[in-house]
Amino acid sequence: MREFKINENDSGQRLDKFITKAVPCLPTSLLYKGIRNKRIKLNGKRAEISTRLAVGDVVTLYINDEFFDENRQDDRSFLHAGDDLTIAYEDENLLVLDKPAGLVVHEDESGTADTLINRVLKYLYKKGDYRPEEEHSFVPALCNRIDRNTSGLVLCAKNAAALQFLNEKIRTREVEKEYLCVAVGKPPKRHDLCKAFLRKDEKKNQVQVFREPKPGAKTILTEYTVLETAGPLSLLEIKLHTGRTHQIRAHMAFLGCPLLGDTKYGNPESLAMSKKLGLSWQALCAARLTFSFGTAEERFQYLTGKRFSSGKAERLVSYLHPKA
Repeated sequence: MREFKINENDSGQRLDKFITKAVPCLPTSLLYKGIRNKRIKLNGKRAEISTRLAVGDVVTLYINDEFFDENRQDDRSFLHAGDDLTIAYEDENLLVLDKPAGLVVHEDESGTADTLINRVLKYLYKKGDYRPEEEHSFVPALCNRIDRNTSGLVLCAKNAAALQFLNEKIRTREVEKEYLCVAVGKPPKRHDLCKAFLRKDEKKNQVQVFREPKPGAKTILTEYTVLETAGPLSLLEIKLHTGRTHQIRAHMAFLGCPLLGDTKYGNPESLAMSKKLGLSWQALCAARLTFSFGTAEERFQYLTGKRFSSGKAERLVSYLHPKA
C-alpha cells in the first residue's frame, strides 16, 4: 500500500493522469481496474477516474510493490550535466534561458546527459527550488524548443501552473517570437510574407519545401525583413506564422538564401562560405520573446508585456562585419 499526498504541482489533474505519472510502471488496464474495485481510493473513498485532485487530497493505492519504481525518485542523472547556464530572466514561476548553439535541449539519440533541461534541473536542485523527493508527478519542463545548432531563448516552467499557462499562451500565439539569421544571398524584397508547403521525412529528420500543395505537406508562412546586407550576406529578422520543423532554415533555402553555416539545407556557395568562416552551426538565433497576453489569470498578470532579448544575437551581426 502507498499513499500520495497531493501538493500544489499535483493539483488540478485528473486522478488517472496523476497516477500515470506517479506510478509509471502500473499498466493502464490495472489502473482503471483498481479505481473500479476500490483498490485505488481518494481520501479513503471510491473516486471517479475523472475526479480532479486538490491540494491536501490523499491518494491511496492497494497494489503490489512491484509496480512502484523505487529508483524513480532517486534519479539524479541531471547532476552529470554541465554547469554553464545563461539565464535571461528568472522568477518563482519561470526561467528564460539563453541557449548556446551546439547544446541539445532534450536527450537525443546520442544519449548525452548534458542537455539544456538537465542543466536547468541541476541548477534548480542545487539552489533548492527543485526537490524531486517531494514531487509525485511534476518535473520542471521546457515550454518551447529550438534545434541543437540554433541559439537563443527558451522558456522553462518551474511549477505545474506555469507550465500549463505558458503552454496555452504559446498555443494561442500570445508569446511572440522573433528570430535573427544570416543568409547567404539577398531576398528579392526588403520585406515579405512567404507561403509554401513543407513535408517532413521522419527517417532523415529533414524537410522539403514546395511551391504548390503536395500529399503530406503542410502550409508554412514565414515573414522576413532584411535588416542589413554586406556583400553576399543578409541579416534577416524572421517571424513565424506557422511553426514547422526546420521552417526557417528550409524556407529560406527554398527562396535561394540558405542560412550561413547550415550544412543540411545549404547550397555550394553557402557551404563554401561557412567553411571559410569556420562556422559549424547555422547562423540562426531565437532573438526575442514578448509576452503579449490578451488575458492572464491574476497569478501571471505581472508577465504581460514583458520582453526578453538574447545576448547570442550579437554574434550574428559580427559575421557581416568581420574584424580585419
